Amino acid sequence: MPALLWDVYCRVVDNLGDAGVCWRLAAGLAARGQRVRLVIDDAAPLAFMAPGGAAGVEVLPWPGPTVAGDVVIEAFGCDPPAAVVEAMARRAQPPVWINLEYLSAEAYVERSHGLPSPQLQGLGRGLTKWFYYPGFTPRTGGLLREPGLMAGRAAFDRQAWWQAHGIGVGPNERVVTLFCYDNAALPALLQDLARRPTLLLLTPGPAQQQVADAPPGVRLHRLPWLSQNDFDRLLWSADLNFVRGEDSLLRAIWAGVPFVWQAYPQHDGAHAAKLDALLQAWQAPPAVAALWQAWNGLRPNWPGVPPPWAGETLAWRQSLLAQPDLVTQLLAFVAAHHGKP
Repeated sequence: MPALLWDVYCRVVDNLGDAGVCWRLAAGLAARGQRVRLVIDDAAPLAFMAPGGAAGVEVLPWPGPTVAGDVVIEAFGCDPPAAVVEAMARRAQPPVWINLEYLSAEAYVERSHGLPSPQLQGLGRGLTKWFYYPGFTPRTGGLLREPGLMAGRAAFDRQAWWQAHGIGVGPNERVVTLFCYDNAALPALLQDLARRPTLLLLTPGPAQQQVADAPPGVRLHRLPWLSQNDFDRLLWSADLNFVRGEDSLLRAIWAGVPFVWQAYPQHDGAHAAKLDALLQAWQAPPAVAALWQAWNGLRPNWPGVPPPWAGETLAWRQSLLAQPDLVTQLLAFVAAHHGKP
């Protein structure tokens, strides 16, 4: 596929997830020879996520350029600026316009992936917007995964990484990471972890804000903001990971370490269906499913952390590795639609 100019539009909602996904996408496209302009309304998180930037990626403040590229991606339905949509409609060869949706294992993803949305009115009249859904099955748009990730994972030395980051781990300590939203189940988790010597690595934000101290048996280490590369390695280094949202869910899967996921809590309870769909897609062991549900406030009693479920985690990862990654599929999708009326 020839190098095209891609415009990725991102509005930051929670200051981490949206920016994190969009940066990985932009960097992944650029690594495959594409030119990318990431238009973002709050680039502050990139200062720690990607301090070195990436060759082929230009970061622009919102509203970005007035002349659209060959491909326009609106992340999570953020809508490009009106002037850009108007410019898209004026182009002799319209760009491929894609709405990159949130990641989910729910059934509607397979039904909706790749559907066109002809624009019948407004500034974009005559254009077609395409819905692109990441997902966990071959009938979806795949998952973000850069080439060489598994080779890096296989060569990883966690002792050396801990030492380089000033993390001292006792000889009998279990290493647990905590990256979460506000969570009422935290006291139960801390008491549970105290049953055996545990080093709890707290990420900045809600995890550090909610955990001021811990019961005997749990030792706390407060982490600084980490780049995306170091966040990946943090998850690789642990025995158990607690993660949240979309980007860190994927990174926990690729880490191949037992993990617990917290969905973004929603007042209407929609996160419950999202959580259950993911557990079903994985065919999670019942004890692990119970833990995930309790961590997400969906069952009244704390079931306890079961014995490590590394085998089931690795088997799920292996099945997902057999599918083409999101950038590979997205390039093929654009190649099929670029230059078409």
